[in-house]
Amino acid sequence: MTKQFNAFEMAQRQFDAVAEKLQLDESSRELLRWPLREYHFLIPVRMDDGSVQVFHGYRVQHNDARGPAKGGIRFHPQETVDTVRALAMWMTWKCAVVDIPLGGGKGGVICDPHNLSAREQEQLCRGWVRQVVRNVGPVQDVPAPDVMTNPQHMVWMLDEFERIRGGHFPGFITGKPVEVGGSLGRTEATGYGVVYTVREACRRLDVPIEGARAAIQGFGNVAQYAAKKLIELGGRVVAVSCWDNDDHCAYTFRKADGIDVDELLSFTDRFGTIDRERARQVGYEVLDGDAWIEQEVEILIPAALENQVTAENVGRIAPTVRILAEGANGPTTPEADAVLAERGIFVIPDFLCNAGGVTCSYFEQVQSNQNFFWPKEEVLERLDEKMTAAFHAVADLASETGEYMRDAAYMIAIQRVATACRLRGWV
Repeated sequence: MTKQFNAFEMAQRQFDAVAEKLQLDESSRELLRWPLREYHFLIPVRMDDGSVQVFHGYRVQHNDARGPAKGGIRFHPQETVDTVRALAMWMTWKCAVVDIPLGGGKGGVICDPHNLSAREQEQLCRGWVRQVVRNVGPVQDVPAPDVMTNPQHMVWMLDEFERIRGGHFPGFITGKPVEVGGSLGRTEATGYGVVYTVREACRRLDVPIEGARAAIQGFGNVAQYAAKKLIELGGRVVAVSCWDNDDHCAYTFRKADGIDVDELLSFTDRFGTIDRERARQVGYEVLDGDAWIEQEVEILIPAALENQVTAENVGRIAPTVRILAEGANGPTTPEADAVLAERGIFVIPDFLCNAGGVTCSYFEQVQSNQNFFWPKEEVLERLDEKMTAAFHAVADLASETGEYMRDAAYMIAIQRVATACRLRGWV
């Protein structure tokens, strides 16, 4: 019987390997390989038909030595506490590697918002806040959107938090609409950040980004804006994939001369599901969901969920691929990593590659707390500067030491967090 994938075990394995390289002391290893705090709770919701359904919710705060915990809230039917733990740990490293003064946290609710009305989703959001209101806030733990949550969910959560706390605290949560304290540029930030790192990797590898072909797994927010920015820079996205909730499986949409993002968006629902028949009508090939990984491209961008590039499918990656940019969290298993390293594929690790979202969330938090907001151009310029500097710090270390990019990024991040813990007297 195949052992079920456990994201937290993978995150710990990654940490343990780098802790050994850094010769980290035992107390620091024990402190950093586990979350500092976890909250598990039940959220009863009165459904539209009058019945009460009880949902399981989580908030995990991995480490806050460098600042308030920061991390999204997922609504997903297959959510597990170990996935939330792993994502919280990765958020700690993500904030540290781009050098913003925040720690790592993550939240989740086991649910499928496809099957919930807007009113039911609002009650779920408000119920989540009621369960953790004493343990989150602008100076403790700052949530944000994640898989299948959106700015509207964040507003409902903000409203509930402010109602209970009796004041205005726009810095409590990020990913808000601009009208209620959100930041311009936040919607694009994660996808753009992915491509800023891809651009710099192309420069280092002497791969012209103009004309470079890419395949992207996913067609949610991150994938959409990564595709837009890559095309804007002269690249060509030849394939994207998406999940179809009706069929409970994924499909890949391919067009050899390049996709048109706006065209695809015209028949894509709010969950990132592309209408297959409409796609066929305008000239797209509709392939199996995992066909994205075998396209003859220079750039692969997994931008969906964790555990997508594995020992079973890594061998299907075409010999043309030079760069694998992890737009998703934890998409590559350690076994697949070993193959990628052996093949010389340049991997931009997730907690560096997709850190544009949390970086812009940090900008949003700063603006909300100051009640002073920046123009969109300034936000994106600051984002580019932050992502570019972080990328080159990691790439330089990898070049100097011969370390794999993921290990170099971990070495920088873990060392920063361990130092903060030591300076605070925790270890």
